Amino acid sequence: MAVFEGSFTDMANLRIAEVAARFNDLVTGKLLSGFLDCLLRHGIDTAPTSSQLDVAWVPGSFEFHLVAQRLALSASLSGGDHPRR
Repeated sequence: MAVFEGSFTDMANLRIAEVAARFNDLVTGKLLSGFLDCLLRHGIDTAPTSSQLDVAWVPGSFEFHLVAQRLALSASLSGGDHPRR
C-alpha cells in the first residue's frame, strides 16, 4: 500500500468556510469534526476565534446552497475573487 502525505504551503493567507446543515446534525456534526481535524493537522487555525475559518450552520438543505454560494462569492475567502459562472 502506498501512503502519500503532504502539507499546504503559505497558510497565512488561506481563508476557508464550511457550511453544515442542522437538519441531520448527528451526521453533519461528525463530518464537520473530521473536517476541522484535517485542517488542524495541515496547519490551519481551527480555534473558535480563528481568522482563517468560518463555519456557517444552516437549517437544512434548502438554505445550504444559498449560503455556500454567498460564501463562495465572498471576497474575504480564498478563491472568492472568481467570476460568477
